[in-house]
Amino acid sequence: MDAFLAAARGGDFEALVSVLDPDVVARSDGGAVGSLVGHGARTVAGQAIAFARFAQYAHPALVNGTGGVVATSEGRALSVMSFTTARGKVTVIDTLNDPERLRRLDLSFLDLSFLDLSFLDS
Repeated sequence: MDAFLAAARGGDFEALVSVLDPDVVARSDGGAVGSLVGHGARTVAGQAIAFARFAQYAHPALVNGTGGVVATSEGRALSVMSFTTARGKVTVIDTLNDPERLRRLDLSFLDLSFLDLSFLDS
């Protein structure tokens, strides 16, 4: 996660590719806004570059018991990401971007470095 965030924050495409499994899958749940699926390190790295605008607001977190990132602004969630890793590479990225579901989260009082958002699965 740290390497992913550093690369995303810096807009470093090759560094992003290096932390992703060649067959990585990225899924995004945008609710009524729509969903997005990406496959392959170069495709997903390109999508992650778009994430760079949120990376400055990102905080490491536990999401469904695995490593993840919560991007917040003024105590509101902008995005929640979870990472599945194997052999030191990111193999799956699941992102919640659904404004309706995110709107229900009040994160202003939480220490986001220890946040567990497993309830988002419901």
